[in-house]
Amino acid sequence: MSAALIDALRATLGDAHVLLPAEHDLSGFERDWRKRYVGRALAVVRPADTAQVAAVVTLAREHGVALVPQGGNTGLVGGGVPDDSGTQLLLSLQRLNRVRQIDPSNLTMTVEAGCVLQYVQQAAREAGWLFPLSLAAEGSCTIGGNLATNAGGTQVLRYGNARELCLGLEVVTADGTVWDGLSGLRKDNTGYDLRDLFIGSEGTLGVITAATLKLHPLPRARMTALAACDTLRDAVTLLDLARSRCGAALTGFEVMNALSLALVRKHFPQLAQPLGPRPWTVLLELSDSEGEEHARTQFEGLLEEALERGAIDDAAVAESLSQSQAMWHLRESIPLAQSEEGLNIKHDIAVPVSRIPDFVARCDALLAERFPGSRLVNFGHLGDGNLHYNLQAPEGVTAAEFLRDHEAAVNEVVYDQVTGHGGSISAEHGIGQLKREELAQRKSPVAMQLMRQIKQALDPRGLLNPGRVV
Repeated sequence: MSAALIDALRATLGDAHVLLPAEHDLSGFERDWRKRYVGRALAVVRPADTAQVAAVVTLAREHGVALVPQGGNTGLVGGGVPDDSGTQLLLSLQRLNRVRQIDPSNLTMTVEAGCVLQYVQQAAREAGWLFPLSLAAEGSCTIGGNLATNAGGTQVLRYGNARELCLGLEVVTADGTVWDGLSGLRKDNTGYDLRDLFIGSEGTLGVITAATLKLHPLPRARMTALAACDTLRDAVTLLDLARSRCGAALTGFEVMNALSLALVRKHFPQLAQPLGPRPWTVLLELSDSEGEEHARTQFEGLLEEALERGAIDDAAVAESLSQSQAMWHLRESIPLAQSEEGLNIKHDIAVPVSRIPDFVARCDALLAERFPGSRLVNFGHLGDGNLHYNLQAPEGVTAAEFLRDHEAAVNEVVYDQVTGHGGSISAEHGIGQLKREELAQRKSPVAMQLMRQIKQALDPRGLLNPGRVV
């Protein structure tokens, strides 16, 4: 069966785009970014367009072979790599990399799923517009993956998640049918919203091949600053002030605890940290449509009031684009510094902003009691309630052994507190393989049953990204 399928795939795509493990090193496709999941593919197939994707899906269905869609392979939950059976096809969408259309009057652009996010940003900017989705992996992640996981990033506070930035999709369904939903309409109440069904489904309901995205005006000015806070509650107070004074101009509001920046200082000493060690550091940014003078006046007024109210005790404002980029580079270097420090237990969680200080205080105390010496690396998008609440092994303890012995217990503590504070166990990374069992335990039985029914209806043979989500 496999030989017949491979022959049919080669006839459809050409020999150069059907990669077999006996002939090629497939490790870059088979291993996830964190190197936690390592699979073994029957083959890697690289279609060039939607018609070829549909042909691949049809052939896989005819032969009863499962498909694992993959974009830039930057996911953090093992959602885009095959299992270790050697029986699954890995469907790489990297060759679907064209910008099909930019429509300035409709403020939309239509791009293929394999387009790298940074390329989409640049294409929008060259046309005089902004595509605001922005995250650390933007140089390698793809639009298809961003939509399949409903990616968030650093500007959700103003522009929303990937879902809010997408008006339409083109999707190949499990039977090889192509659904063209690329209308680009902002108002369309003709039945169920199929777009939202596929966004965030992690390739389990269909294969996204193209998307129509929203464009926004380029800001005329950006202001970036670092602010020092004694407590996380002070950071929330600063956020409240920023929202009330700056409104929609508030684009980013990131928080970093002392250890997260200490790890950056240790592993990347060349990166300047203007404020020095503080319990909590906030990175905030305004994007202003009126100009630099107006933005600076807003910013200075905000920081002055925050100082007067005791929400911050120091601040550093970027005076140039290079200084602004350096501040963002600090924030974006935290995950890399964690990797340099060793394996760690990661949690991509969401909690209502008002409850985050209580959540962190309670969780910190419980983990310190149960796992003495463990090091908490907390950072993330405080403005939208999304924290990366991570735990490093104690100094002098082998990280791999610590994870092996304690990861399940640590997760139980953290996720119990997330649930107890009205939060979500996955804010922006998705479910993948990593959180599938946890989802089944913590999602309501009604929600799980509805999701399983949707999966059964759209993929009755279970061939699209099996073992993920549900």
